[in-house]
Amino acid sequence: MKVSIVDVAKKSGLSIVTVSRVLNNLPSVRKSNRERVLQAMKELDYHPNASARSLARGKTGIIGLALTTLHDSFLDAVVKEVNDRLAENGYFLALSISTEEDDHIHRSLFQEGRVDGVILLSPIREDEYVLELKRNRIPFVMLDNQQMNSPATSVIVDNFYGGYEATKHLIDLGHRDIAHISGPELFLSSRERERGYHAALEEAGITPFCVERGDFEISTGYRIARGWMDAGRLPTAVFASDDNMALGAMNAFIIEGIRIPQQISIIGFDDQILATEFHPKLTTMRQPAAQIGRMGVELLLKSISGAAKRNVTVQLSPELVIRETTSLRQ
Repeated sequence: MKVSIVDVAKKSGLSIVTVSRVLNNLPSVRKSNRERVLQAMKELDYHPNASARSLARGKTGIIGLALTTLHDSFLDAVVKEVNDRLAENGYFLALSISTEEDDHIHRSLFQEGRVDGVILLSPIREDEYVLELKRNRIPFVMLDNQQMNSPATSVIVDNFYGGYEATKHLIDLGHRDIAHISGPELFLSSRERERGYHAALEEAGITPFCVERGDFEISTGYRIARGWMDAGRLPTAVFASDDNMALGAMNAFIIEGIRIPQQISIIGFDDQILATEFHPKLTTMRQPAAQIGRMGVELLLKSISGAAKRNVTVQLSPELVIRETTSLRQ
């Protein structure tokens, strides 16, 4: 026999009206009651008719998420958390993956009536997207955006703190010749991590060994480290703006027989899956992927329901994860 909303109400011990409010994601339901309804739905294996619910409330039941790549385990983790939290609230996730050159794919999401809301993950053409979404009156949030003082609701990581802590960790280990492999300048995360690097060195009265511009690719880290070796001028420690470039530099050093961390210490950023797959295992600054995704969904649903009255920026902190690629200066 097909399970109905009446069965869910009986199972949860709540009224049909309360169950209906939970199904339609209305903010007036107490958290404890919402959890009782969701648990009853799970136990009964109840799946409400999405089309009927959408028609009833004038919504699509779909949230769009725009990003430029999925070749990144950090972004993958954010997307998974977003998908899981949306599913808990009765929404489906529609992904839009495109580069800066073909961003018309993203813009197809930004049309009224196609989605109930949009999440922009590490957007590049931020200003244009914000204007278009506001013009079409589509609720949206940005995750890892590129402006310090965003005109829209956003969730960001304190990348300055991350860059500072990564560099200070190397300084505390006794290193003085500390190089930095920065990410692309257009990303706020790159600029802030580099700023943190300089701040930590300045505080300790240390002159930067050098700063090299990279592009978040393994090949870049390899090329830059290879250049240092060819020039015969090596740092004793390297802070890379992401794990990929850190791993690329590690590869170059290991091929030449340079021991890590005995001769050169290396720290990355993100805590990608590969950080624990390579040996030695990479010391890194872990980004709180689950928190980013969860907070993004929470803020977007508040905006959709009308509970959010103003734009907010939520800043989360990264965490230093010490593994095997950093040690006391020999």
